[in-house]
Amino acid sequence: MSNPVTDPADTDPPRPDGERLESLVAALTTEERLGLLHQYQAPVPRLGLAAFRTGTEALHGLAWLGTATVFPQALGLAATWDPDLVRRVGEAVADEVLAARGRGAGRNVWAPVVNPLRDPRWGRNEEGWSEDPWLTGLLSTAYARGLAGDGPRLRTAPTLKHFLGYNNETDRCTTSSGLPPRVLHEYELPAYLPALRSGAAVAVMPSYNLVNGRPAHLSPLIGEALRTAAPDELLVVSDAMAPGNLFGLQGFHPDGPTAYAHAVRAGLDSFTQDDDRPEDTLAHLREALRRGLLTDADLERAVRRVLSVRLRLGEFDPGPAPEGSLDTPAHRALAREAATRSLVLLRNEDGVLPLRGVRRVAVVGPLADTVLADWYSGTPPYTVTAREGVAERVEVVHHDGADRIRLTSLVTAVVEPQEGPLRLAAGDGDAFALLDWGGGAFTLRSERTGLHLDEGPDGALACTAPGPGGWEVRQTLRLEEATSAGGPEGPFHLVQVHTGRRVGVRADGVLALVGEPGAACPFWIDRVSSGALEAARAAATADAAVVVVGDHPMVNGRETEDRADLELPDAQRHLVRLVRSANPATVLAVSSGCPFALTGAADAVPAVLWSAHGGQEYGRALADVLFGDAEPAGRLTQTWYRSADDLPDLLDYDVIGSGATYLYFEGEPLFPFGHGLGYAEPVYGEPQAAVDGGRVTVRVPVANPGDRPLEEVVQVYTRQLASRVRVPVRALRGFARLRLEPGEEAVVEVAFDTADLARWDTVRERFTVEDAPREVLVGRSAADIRGTAPLRVPGEPPAVRRGTWSAAGYEEERGTELCPLSPERGDAVRFTGPGARLLFRDTDLTGAAGVRVLARADRPATLRAVLDDPGTGPTLARLDLPGGAGPYAFAEVAGDAPAADGVRDLYLVCDEPGVAVAAVTLVTG
Repeated sequence: MSNPVTDPADTDPPRPDGERLESLVAALTTEERLGLLHQYQAPVPRLGLAAFRTGTEALHGLAWLGTATVFPQALGLAATWDPDLVRRVGEAVADEVLAARGRGAGRNVWAPVVNPLRDPRWGRNEEGWSEDPWLTGLLSTAYARGLAGDGPRLRTAPTLKHFLGYNNETDRCTTSSGLPPRVLHEYELPAYLPALRSGAAVAVMPSYNLVNGRPAHLSPLIGEALRTAAPDELLVVSDAMAPGNLFGLQGFHPDGPTAYAHAVRAGLDSFTQDDDRPEDTLAHLREALRRGLLTDADLERAVRRVLSVRLRLGEFDPGPAPEGSLDTPAHRALAREAATRSLVLLRNEDGVLPLRGVRRVAVVGPLADTVLADWYSGTPPYTVTAREGVAERVEVVHHDGADRIRLTSLVTAVVEPQEGPLRLAAGDGDAFALLDWGGGAFTLRSERTGLHLDEGPDGALACTAPGPGGWEVRQTLRLEEATSAGGPEGPFHLVQVHTGRRVGVRADGVLALVGEPGAACPFWIDRVSSGALEAARAAATADAAVVVVGDHPMVNGRETEDRADLELPDAQRHLVRLVRSANPATVLAVSSGCPFALTGAADAVPAVLWSAHGGQEYGRALADVLFGDAEPAGRLTQTWYRSADDLPDLLDYDVIGSGATYLYFEGEPLFPFGHGLGYAEPVYGEPQAAVDGGRVTVRVPVANPGDRPLEEVVQVYTRQLASRVRVPVRALRGFARLRLEPGEEAVVEVAFDTADLARWDTVRERFTVEDAPREVLVGRSAADIRGTAPLRVPGEPPAVRRGTWSAAGYEEERGTELCPLSPERGDAVRFTGPGARLLFRDTDLTGAAGVRVLARADRPATLRAVLDDPGTGPTLARLDLPGGAGPYAFAEVAGDAPAADGVRDLYLVCDEPGVAVAAVTLVTG
């Protein structure tokens, strides 16, 4: 027989891709098809199909596969507000992926992450781009386009992560993200759709969590929203070990065959399960076929999508695969450019920056002489720390700001032998640096070797780690009072954060982790020197001081761990204040993958700079901006709140109802979305907005009257001034970057579609532009608005509710949660207890004779339809629900209504938990 992989490519002209794909799919046996549905795809030698693996991590460079260029984290790339730069970074990363194929790099890359950054406490905040879904879509599309390339064949196959409603690590496999229709359509989906519609991304990975009570890996939106947006076959790959959760942790289906069958039918094509061991996955799929839960047609659809991506990668074409390059001078230069342009100047009082006429600079703090890696960082060929970057220009004095301590226990002290684990011995003991990473997490670093305390294979403790790291971080400790009568120096128990085990002493004097609390050894802290005082002394000898602080990407905020708050560690805040008291020309440089509240720090210093962890060229980039060789070009893509008290519950995904993100937050942030200063001050003229043929064009003059070049990001927002529902306080519609030389001015133009002004209408169940007054706001951030202009566009009047509607389309709720109507599709609303209610505005009661609901209840309960006010309004109908129905046993229940008229607010009220409503109908007589 002919070979459908190789033969068609040898014809002249080659057969169309679609024909080649269908020939290949048709030639596969059932067993061969099954073998292609695991992450480690089996070869099919008789057809010329090689083995193939999905999944190469490439969030901000090639990760885990040896030396590669490390660019700033995605959050830092986003701060450039420069899609072209982001695309060029994506191109460079693709280059390095191609060059690393000999190391095991596959061409299906798992990047970018496009979850909107709803809550800065999310442990994976640094992986995303922005809290704004439009900006997330724009920048992630640019990165994906760089990864994919513009040629007829894909260079790599970008995969969007993680669909859907995923911003918490806390119980991430078992929590359900409640996404009402407006949040889904206005906030979540707009982050994903641009990269798919443009063809920049060709694959999607669902998330670990549930959405509205249904596992994301089983979401009907995979087909209904994602695949309808993609111009080609869309590959859907599972997250690691997530398929097993469907019948394991989540218990959504009773066994593997049932769960895997539902996953394939929902649209999952590739199972990332059990690493390189596909046997159990294939066994579940075979059994699903045997039971009739899956059909050959189901397998054929999934295999077609898998092979379509491989075909578009050019795998089946004649000739060699595309070549790439690693760690080139161009990539190094690009890393520096990206790091430099990502720096955000948050504060600059009295013109402290740029530094001028300085000969000696104190560069101090726990991040001053290190470049930290996150879980998805690559291995850089070199790093330039802040100290090293500044030292290339001027004399530098340095101290890390950490206290030096000895640990004592009664008449003995902890010593570090030349080899082997720590011990208790007579004498003064050896010194360690005590580093405070916040949240009660500390590390101990040997003064002699510079290595951190770590757990050995037998539980013994030795200073062998370069720093905190690994999937399970075992280098962090917390200090726990050993007695209520202790003081600030102890006694303490040293407790490993990851396991909760305490440090004890073996019979041979070796320090080791022990399981029994009673076996823990109490320690006292003998403070040899104060790191903050030493840093302040260094600052006092310098012309200026730079205090480099921030988070450690592997501690207190990372995959599997959310942040408890937004505060800097206590030791870092103390350090900032002491250094500032020693040197008025103090600059605070924050390096982090998340916003901080900066309580007691930002207001203590005249200048504040922020960047995400900036990769291998961070130090030179920081120096470029500090000394004014580069203008501060970065802008925030997230709100910096004054306190975590300004945030809703971490698991509340209703950004509209909870007033979250710059779109709905009405408080005063520390630094607003879009904020970023420059060394030159722009002057804005009056903006003008014109509407023509469904397009809005905003023009505004901008001038640079200063004596330095101006790097400005002109931001255009809109605000709707009236609506029957809650609408954004302001929403970004576009922006323009520009550079103006001293004395130069220009007219900036930003355009957007009138359709962008639409909101999801829960009555019409589609996007509509409301007939309402609006205004355009032009400025430097969401809060720093320099001019406004009226905006009038044609729109539709508000719709009134008649007939039947979805209960999930409420305007407001209290005490409810979204749940599945069936295992496969549909949403309902579950009441959770006393006072629970739903509000449906503008309900037309004309001719209403009753109310009917599609509902279920755990036990007998009464649901009331109430008009105008849930507590004092008249009851329109009582609906008595029989109890005992299963979770999906929804049935219609009706109640008569007295004569009523007009357009009124309708509430559904229920004080009983376990009642769920899927649909509401006004019955007319």
